[in-house]
Amino acid sequence: MNPTPGVDPGRLPPWARKGDVLSRAARPLRRLLRAGRLHSVCEEARCPNLAECFSRGTATFLLLGEACTRRCAYCAVTTARPDAPDPSEPARVAATAARLELDHVVLTAAARDDLADGGAGHFAAAVQELREQRPQARVELLIPDFQGHAGPLETVVRARPDVLNHNIETVPRLFPRLRPQGSYQRSLSLLARAKALRPAQVTKSGLMVGLGESDVEVDQTLRDLRRAGVDVLTIGQYLRPSRRHAPVERYVSPRDFEVFAARARALGFPGVFSGVFVRSSYHAGDVLARLVPAQSGGGRP
Repeated sequence: MNPTPGVDPGRLPPWARKGDVLSRAARPLRRLLRAGRLHSVCEEARCPNLAECFSRGTATFLLLGEACTRRCAYCAVTTARPDAPDPSEPARVAATAARLELDHVVLTAAARDDLADGGAGHFAAAVQELREQRPQARVELLIPDFQGHAGPLETVVRARPDVLNHNIETVPRLFPRLRPQGSYQRSLSLLARAKALRPAQVTKSGLMVGLGESDVEVDQTLRDLRRAGVDVLTIGQYLRPSRRHAPVERYVSPRDFEVFAARARALGFPGVFSGVFVRSSYHAGDVLARLVPAQSGGGRP
């Protein structure tokens, strides 16, 4: 795999520019989230796809509040002491998903190392509420690493989501700088255990490029993820949320994202989605439908 070097990291290239996240078309969904006292990772993480997704009536729900107990150098989610879990939140998320008539619901949460189960029980409760209030919807969970504890992972797997996602985010050499409270091997182990606990489960992981990784390191990370049994892989360009965050080391061209995708497919990933604006939950419903088009319940059986 030999993508060409990225362009000058000091200048945002035309292909890495997207529309205004404050688009008027995004306002109705913003108001609906406020009315339901709900958060979205789209807003908290300053996703460049926010206006596009909100205008389509989709969002990735952020459970357990907007504060995270960790501080990753690339992430815009606020690091602070979180509030206690709100037991009414799972029902409110499900009600909002039903009102939006969502056919694919993505739930995530910031790392909650302050909770004994890392928030796993809250994830499971949200899945149960969605099954009751929007039974035709597929459910995708984007989970933290639960500090490597087996119990919380078993809790979310028993909830039988259609997709279980945990992002590796970057290559092992960069973990100490970018994810100091995480562990590359811990994340790989979580993905492998999730597949072992429920082999029919669709597992998913995502990788950012542009943070200083080499192409050789990307290749090795793809191999590691495939050995861990990951079914769906997403690869996207890191875009710096603010000057306080890690700088962009390179901008990868659209053609080179195609090179990454070709390499991943050659390794045997059933689903690969690679591009500048690809994020782990971007068009997530379309991603799963292409992978399992004949199964209305995805990996639920």
